[in-house]
Amino acid sequence: MAHVIRDSVSRTVSQRLSDPRITGLISVTEVVISPDTKNATVYLSIMAANDEAKARAFQGIRSAAGVIQYHLGRELVSRFCPHLRFELDTKMQQTLRTLEMIERAAEEYKDHDRNDDSGDGSHDENRDSTSQQP
Repeated sequence: MAHVIRDSVSRTVSQRLSDPRITGLISVTEVVISPDTKNATVYLSIMAANDEAKARAFQGIRSAAGVIQYHLGRELVSRFCPHLRFELDTKMQQTLRTLEMIERAAEEYKDHDRNDDSGDGSHDENRDSTSQQP
């Protein structure tokens, strides 16, 4: 059921909503359904130009919850259509920040290595002479 909800919400947000606040790349990252299947939390990742645009897009989606719920109800073959609650998924942004930090650290490491190798050249000569020994 989580897969159907994820697909339905994704399709509705991308194809059926015309709210001008909803901009950027919006993806449903996870759907968590309560044990009684009456509630579902839909986690959204919103990549927008800035935090303000992201907040507007999220508010637009929350405002359209009834429309999203309606389309989901039409697609489900179940007695119940879970009540949807939307939450922002920050895992993707945390991952991107972590990758940026790793990239910066790698660049600093490369810069440090370049500075070490650009010394008087004696280090390079020793390396060459040891590699020529049998």
